[in-house]
Amino acid sequence: MLKPLTLIIATIAAPAAAQEIESHVSDAYGTHNPEELSLRGALDRLRHGEWHPMTSALGYGAAKAGMHEMAREIFTDSAARGNVQGITWLSWMEDNGLAGPENPEAAAMWDRKAMELGSEVATFNYGLDVLRGRGVPLDQAYGEQIIRQAAAMGDTSAQHLIDNDFDLDSVTPDADEWKYEQRLF
Repeated sequence: MLKPLTLIIATIAAPAAAQEIESHVSDAYGTHNPEELSLRGALDRLRHGEWHPMTSALGYGAAKAGMHEMAREIFTDSAARGNVQGITWLSWMEDNGLAGPENPEAAAMWDRKAMELGSEVATFNYGLDVLRGRGVPLDQAYGEQIIRQAAAMGDTSAQHLIDNDFDLDSVTPDADEWKYEQRLF
């Protein structure tokens, strides 16, 4: 029973697979059959002024797939719209030098902005920035205050840091220690 069905499907699919099919066509009347659930479709809509909160999630996928320029475009637009997730991911890109040089000052600025918008994750991240002196002046007392604020908001990593007497090694891998060393140059 399955063999005839498989043969029918193969017969129908073969001509479509044998020729390249344009997924969308634009003309004077607009775009016909636009991509909907793809990164390219999200970028097309973004470039035409359309945006959805889930756009940042697509940016995350792009960043993790190594498509950093596309991710940066999505996160930059999301940040301009005040989207906390987009701001947080843009900070991550700045901090790690993805689609541009490493920029701790910009990363800390984005963390602070997302913190001001009420993000507990960004509050924790900005507290770490201050405790490390990364992108902002090092200030132990202020950094601890921010971390306590993040914990009060429900951030479990912040509470873990407090429980470990603000030992930064308790929340960050030692593989990143080089990044947080105080540089004298």
